[in-house]
Amino acid sequence: MKIDMVKVLGVVAVAGLVLFVGCGKTDGVAEKTGTAVDNAADKTTEAVKDAATATKDATGKAVEKTGEALGKAGSAVEKSGNDMQK
Repeated sequence: MKIDMVKVLGVVAVAGLVLFVGCGKTDGVAEKTGTAVDNAADKTTEAVKDAATATKDATGKAVEKTGEALGKAGSAVEKSGNDMQK
């Protein structure tokens, strides 16, 4: 089969035109994508900070409750020891 030079040039011209038009439109898409990624990163950072604060608060409360429970347990052990000595 013989390839017609006009057909080859036509395919190359159409491919070049598609690439040229496509590349020209990707600038806006890339910018929008970058903005979306930045916004997502900001929201993720805020969520992580909020979660860290909540975890810190919950940990502080847990430590406080554990301390209270240990204090009560210590008092109970002391009372038991005193009762055993009587």
